[in-house]
Amino acid sequence: MGRKPDTAKPHSSGAASPRAARRTQPSPVFLGTALFVLGFVSLFTGHIVTEADWSRIRGRWRSKQVRNYEPINIWKSRYSNLYYGCSGRSTNFRSALPEKNSTGYLLIATSGGLNQQRIGITDAVVVARILNATLVVPELDHHSFWKDDSDFSDIFDVDWFIFYLSKDVTIVRRIPYEVMMSMDKLPWTMRAPRKSMPDFYTDEVLPILMRRRALQLTKFDYRLTNELDEELQKLRCRVNFHALRFTNSIQTLGEKLVQKLRVMTSQYVAVHLRFEPDMLAFSGCYYGGGEKERKELAEIRKRWDTLPELSAEDERSRGKCPLTPQEIGLMLRALGFSNDTYLYVASGEIYGGEETLQPLRDLFPNFYTKEMLAGDDLKPFLPFSSRLAAIDFIVCDGSDVFVANNNGNMAKVLAGRRRYMGHKRTIRPNAKKLNLLFQRRSQMGWDIFSRKVKKVQRALMGEPDDFRPGKDDFHEFPSSCICQRIPVNRSITA
Repeated sequence: MGRKPDTAKPHSSGAASPRAARRTQPSPVFLGTALFVLGFVSLFTGHIVTEADWSRIRGRWRSKQVRNYEPINIWKSRYSNLYYGCSGRSTNFRSALPEKNSTGYLLIATSGGLNQQRIGITDAVVVARILNATLVVPELDHHSFWKDDSDFSDIFDVDWFIFYLSKDVTIVRRIPYEVMMSMDKLPWTMRAPRKSMPDFYTDEVLPILMRRRALQLTKFDYRLTNELDEELQKLRCRVNFHALRFTNSIQTLGEKLVQKLRVMTSQYVAVHLRFEPDMLAFSGCYYGGGEKERKELAEIRKRWDTLPELSAEDERSRGKCPLTPQEIGLMLRALGFSNDTYLYVASGEIYGGEETLQPLRDLFPNFYTKEMLAGDDLKPFLPFSSRLAAIDFIVCDGSDVFVANNNGNMAKVLAGRRRYMGHKRTIRPNAKKLNLLFQRRSQMGWDIFSRKVKKVQRALMGEPDDFRPGKDDFHEFPSSCICQRIPVNRSITA
């Protein structure tokens, strides 16, 4: 592991140093170029550049420059109070069609684990809206790797789901008996291509739905494009962040674990470790366990028929391999989290067991899991992987800092939710660049290593301007549903 890091104090969120402040002043070259460009805009488009236009350009440049040099508060973004979630229906968004006037009944069979299914449910509501269909409460996946036979109502509050979305989409628990009896044929079954555009549903699905009166879409995960109009994107947010509420039993236990942590500490970090055997096998990565590891992970990998052959070395160099628990710990210590920080680890069975976890425990002795906090209260949930995942979701959502160890579905959904709920600090490891630093760890002192880690992580700390509209998954970056508070007027002079 190399030299053990000294206990580091988290950064404060004080103002930038005078030197940094001087660096954020726009240079004459920048100002001159901007004025030149704005002049051409006015000349060729006839648009007179206003003071507001100029202020926006200066503000974007200045905020980026300030952020590049100011110290980072590792617990909370200093800009989070400037943004808020906004997903309300506009006055032009018509009300849902009544069941009797809809185009038919849309049945959905989701796929994958809890959060993959959550994404599928969110998109199912939007597709039902596009089709003017009545949505039947989605069917959860009972046959995937996780083998969980929970139904929708075992995990989510189905009555709230139907009620909350009643103005957007008509939802029923099941197709009425009299309708089923009057149908000549069973519901048509089909699978939509991944990330289908709305036109696919109106051109290919709608005619069949209207002809058959009921249609089921199977393996429904990521079957709708990110590129929707703003009203449909806001509907996605209403479903994901408001309508999908966990059942009382799950919510109560999750909140109880959060309160237990809050009694012990005022702040805690939650890590979605994602170092289970299935994740490592799927990634095609190798972690130094010799022939035993290669055989075990290769056997698990056979469960997916369509996975290509991968080079473990190439995948690691591309940043596609989850960090080990020890690497997660070193990254957090290098960022400034001290060894008395309370850590909640959300995870299933860790590959390598306690031996793999021990280096992380050594770095953060205040180490907790749902099993440690819940005790016997967890017993009714143990046979159900999705319900256990829901409890982890609640405790991670309640944390001050959330660390995602991969770009999986829970990481995406939680990152998006935390942005929507106030840009709570969310850290995504820069695995590609961190891998190089871990390889060279023995060649540098702790202070240099820490400084380099902070540098590579600077743009992946969950700041409001981490958005890349059009490039990132909407569930992780719900940009249409995040509004900026109107700032106080400032002088446009430097």
